[in-house]
Amino acid sequence: MSKHGIEGKVVLIAGGAKNLGGLLARDLATHGARAVAIHYNSAATRAAADETLAAVKKAGAEAVAFQADLTSASAMEKLFADAVAAVGRPDIAINTVGKVLKKPIADITEAEYDQMSAINSKAAFFFLKESAKHVNDGGKIVTLVTSLLGAFTPFYSSYAGTKAPVEHYTRAVAKELGARGISVNAVGPGPMDTPFFYGQENADAQAYHKSAAALSPFSKTGLTDIEDVVPFVRHLVSDGWWITGQTILINGGYTTK
Repeated sequence: MSKHGIEGKVVLIAGGAKNLGGLLARDLATHGARAVAIHYNSAATRAAADETLAAVKKAGAEAVAFQADLTSASAMEKLFADAVAAVGRPDIAINTVGKVLKKPIADITEAEYDQMSAINSKAAFFFLKESAKHVNDGGKIVTLVTSLLGAFTPFYSSYAGTKAPVEHYTRAVAKELGARGISVNAVGPGPMDTPFFYGQENADAQAYHKSAAALSPFSKTGLTDIEDVVPFVRHLVSDGWWITGQTILINGGYTTK
């Protein structure tokens, strides 16, 4: 087992049932992970989690799944404790959990803000906290943010705003865990070709986003494809270990910082 490879490693993915998280689970299993622990949010995602579990096992890795609403510290503690009990301490921890809201700030309710903050910021904070406690020395931690952190745009105040703190959490935790050889990064994809995107955008907005990246003409959808994000995350959690404390935008030139 190489020091910074994926072979033989234990992986924990929050939001690992479908879309980017599901593809990461499959990919890391294919590249030799010993075990993959998959979190999913609710019963509505159970079928997708089962499909991902089956694919991970077919690739030759152990696979376990846990359902939880991760917007409380206690739920995050339980997820890590259950995963460690089932497959061992993680070498790689990836958090893909997030929620989008596209809405003028004048129309955002307190309840909506609280939910966005809990999912995008609070859950990320406590994921990093539990990762700091449980990830093995020499491990890798990645949190998904958004390329909107590099944008000047209306209507996403509660989404980009509640993802923005994760940059600061990432930098601080990277400094704190550097002495243990653990790298910590945030990855910000552009608008991705998943239901996560289409549920928020009307036809005109979809057309804009599909043409906004410099490399849009060379993408099969014009958007960021999850298949194009996975290799970068794989690199960060293996040979890219020297990269730490960074927010990396993977978006084909959609935005920059």
